Amino acid sequence: MCSNCDYTIHGRHHHFGWDHSIPPAERVTPGSTLEFECLDSGSGHFSPDSTVDDIATLDFSKVNPVNGPIYVEGAKPGDALKVEILSFKPSGFGWTANIPGFGLLADQFKDPALTLWNYDATGLEPAAFGKHGRVPLKPFAGTIGLAPAEPGLHSVVPPRRMGGNLDIRDLAAGTTLYLPVEVEGALFSIGDTHAAQGDGEVCGTAIESQMNVAVKLDVVKDANLAMPRFTTPGPVTRHLDAEGYEVTTGIGSDLMEGARAALSGMIDLLCATRGLSPEDAYMLCSVCGDLRISEIVDQPNWVVSFYFPRVVFS
Repeated sequence: MCSNCDYTIHGRHHHFGWDHSIPPAERVTPGSTLEFECLDSGSGHFSPDSTVDDIATLDFSKVNPVNGPIYVEGAKPGDALKVEILSFKPSGFGWTANIPGFGLLADQFKDPALTLWNYDATGLEPAAFGKHGRVPLKPFAGTIGLAPAEPGLHSVVPPRRMGGNLDIRDLAAGTTLYLPVEVEGALFSIGDTHAAQGDGEVCGTAIESQMNVAVKLDVVKDANLAMPRFTTPGPVTRHLDAEGYEVTTGIGSDLMEGARAALSGMIDLLCATRGLSPEDAYMLCSVCGDLRISEIVDQPNWVVSFYFPRVVFS
């Protein structure tokens, strides 16, 4: 995948949580390219032979492992780490789960559910979902960030100002991400790779999939970023746009309740028109449907929309 990368960071160089006291897996100069052998968010817990019963034995102290950290020479607080995402080498296997207590509609979906995916790792043809669905793929890294200045071990689950579990689908090949540096050397780590995800990752998981990632790391001096920012190389939804969308909305004075209503409406629509079970519709929305804030200025009510790509069933 990256025959001319300067470094390979093997899968054994992973950690759980952010802590600037973790020894670097490698020290590199600005401009270096690295290939990371990333685990999936379940640390390899699920396999092609897994069943829904395996959700109960998932070790939540070992979710979202990230490879690293990488010490970048010359990076100091106030700088930004420039991360050019070069390429992905997918494994061809993935999983999506409804994990009780997790997800936007956790109060409605209380039972575990599991979907296993086998997809084309080379050509990235859309992945089959049941008898009729085919989900377009777009590999990306869900967790990508730097160590915080605050001492101690910090959970990898919530996103932070220096990055972390961002779960932004557009952090894909060709994108350049800028992260605010809080500690000397930046201490970069990456993991939680996905083969596909909808904006919002509404059930809490996407197509979680082990894969290798190649990146180039550089330093932007005195950038003084307040939050991460990124630049995409072109359109970001072209893989989903071909057949248009079905859209449901949620309208009210609370954005979270609006999001829940829009998602619930789409689940009901998919069950009624496509014969899916509610659990399958929920997971499918998580891997390819997009939550969008459509309108936020006309108080007291806001509009949240849920876009489901019709290409999945074309």
